Amino acid sequence: MPSTVVHVGFGLLVAAGVLGAGFDRRAVAVVASFTVLPDIDTFLGLVAGGAHRAYLHNLVLPLAVTAALVWDARRRGYLGARYGDDVYRLAFVGVVVGWLVAGVLVDGFYNGVNLLFPLHDEFIDLSGHLYLSDQRGVVQTFVSFDGWNVAAEDTVGTTADTHYYTGIDPGPDAPEDVERIFPVFDTGTLGVVAVTGYAVTAYRLR
Repeated sequence: MPSTVVHVGFGLLVAAGVLGAGFDRRAVAVVASFTVLPDIDTFLGLVAGGAHRAYLHNLVLPLAVTAALVWDARRRGYLGARYGDDVYRLAFVGVVVGWLVAGVLVDGFYNGVNLLFPLHDEFIDLSGHLYLSDQRGVVQTFVSFDGWNVAAEDTVGTTADTHYYTGIDPGPDAPEDVERIFPVFDTGTLGVVAVTGYAVTAYRLR
């Protein structure tokens, strides 16, 4: 699965392009913080079974925060009065790029996340392919539907029966001497994305 190192590198890379001249040290801190936020549910999994990839890895919370930001921005409310109007753009990028895209969706395409938690408890695995076929045309295998529901082959389970193994939480049945592995780059592609993100960040802040 993508590590936090990869999430942050990718989030910073996208934020650098979106924010333009506004990509400064404060922006790096905000975007990196929001990108790391979803992985905090790894620690929540130690006390609440099934929390990882669910409690903070969903669409509901970041979209709710985005709605709150829109409401506050239209009122020129608390955040604008305290930090200035430019804080809204930075906050939107932090939530949407950092939390939602780099944090939640990247994991969704690797092993899956609980996209609609807590409204609906079901882990959905979006890993798949998109390709062109000379016989079938455009083919995607990311998600398929059975009526209005996600097809069974794309679902993983619920918080009651699903556990994502990490170096922090190898699982309730793991032996005491289990090897705890903390991935940095699972693939060369993830490594290239992360390193590029950090290199671009260093260049922009020089």
